[in-house]
Amino acid sequence: MIFAAGLGTRLKPLTDTMPKALVRVGGEPLLRHVILRLKDAGFERIVVNVHHFAQQIIDYLSANYNFGLDIRISDEREMLLDTGGGIKKALPLFDDASPILIHNVDILSNVDLAAFYSQAVRGDCEASLLVSKRSTSRYLLFDKRSMLVGWTNIKTGEVKSPWPSLNPAGLDHFAFSGIHVIAPSLFACFQEMPDKFGIVDFYLKYCENHPLKGFLKDDLQLLDVGKLDTLEQAELFLNEVKE
Repeated sequence: MIFAAGLGTRLKPLTDTMPKALVRVGGEPLLRHVILRLKDAGFERIVVNVHHFAQQIIDYLSANYNFGLDIRISDEREMLLDTGGGIKKALPLFDDASPILIHNVDILSNVDLAAFYSQAVRGDCEASLLVSKRSTSRYLLFDKRSMLVGWTNIKTGEVKSPWPSLNPAGLDHFAFSGIHVIAPSLFACFQEMPDKFGIVDFYLKYCENHPLKGFLKDDLQLLDVGKLDTLEQAELFLNEVKE
């Protein structure tokens, strides 16, 4: 699943006339870059959620014959459902016996998506979260088994966890990459949630009773193309990743 429904407010004024998914990097829309990476990794069915300038995305996919893939649209034009709600709405479009790989449309990386998916499928967890050591103010917290136990904002000191007395000290602090795999055994939990919610809040709610694991890629190269200044870096980044 490709998250492409966002408003792209950090990319204004470009997103005043187009969705973030169609903002170009290296002469091609972000959406194309992600689709082709997923296609190269062997994925055949892709769900794209849409909201902001939704018809532009639908028309773009149609004009490109869906890149020879089974591409399905999860339509959020009526209401933007956030990352967790977006997955919940899209679940009927997937094979309910297969894990789902989730990929933000504005993420460029050197991740071997086929290998990450295979590792997640073989693993002993219900969600596999690709994480890194990059500097940020908000971190997911993992125990020594790499299992998710909480979240913290190091600027404010806020901590979220099913364990009220959780102390971030001594835990691994990793940044979420926006790439993750969800096992079918977790699908039923989405039905217990409201229509609109964030996926990190979902993971924090269920990590107490469901094994949700962080996968650290030490040589991770990742660029969040969410701001105008990162657009200038993105073309160079793409060339470096290809090399």
